[in-house]
Amino acid sequence: MDKQIELDAIDRRILHALQADGRMTYDALAAQVNLSSSAVLRRVRRLEEGGVITAYVALVSPERVGLGLTAYINVRLEKHTESHKRTPMDLFRAAVQTWPEVVECAALTGEMDYLLRVLVEDMSHYARFISDTLLRHPSVQDCKTSFVLDRLKDTTALPV
Repeated sequence: MDKQIELDAIDRRILHALQADGRMTYDALAAQVNLSSSAVLRRVRRLEEGGVITAYVALVSPERVGLGLTAYINVRLEKHTESHKRTPMDLFRAAVQTWPEVVECAALTGEMDYLLRVLVEDMSHYARFISDTLLRHPSVQDCKTSFVLDRLKDTTALPV
């Protein structure tokens, strides 16, 4: 595990501001956190180099680009046997990276092995993904799906 970076109150204000607007200029950021632009630039570079800030991205509305259905899929893999050269987990982890519908995959404790967040156009796209991709994967034993009806909270901002 990577070492945690110590953050002071100004670092936290910088992170809070950049999470709200990643395109903010250094001058605007400096004014917001009451520092000079050069001091803010040094702090932001330190946060980037320390791995606290990992990327700057554009957040795209799934619905606006035709991805109107979100599904959370719990996946259980078959158990490892001695005959496998690669474990079912290794095979699944490699495959999931190639599936564009899967925007998030987390390994879980408990009854199921993985939780996938899947974005698709509609129910027929979902059905094709399940039958032609997920359930055809040799490592997948079972899956259970829940569909998003409404988003009560949707943020990428961390509580820093």
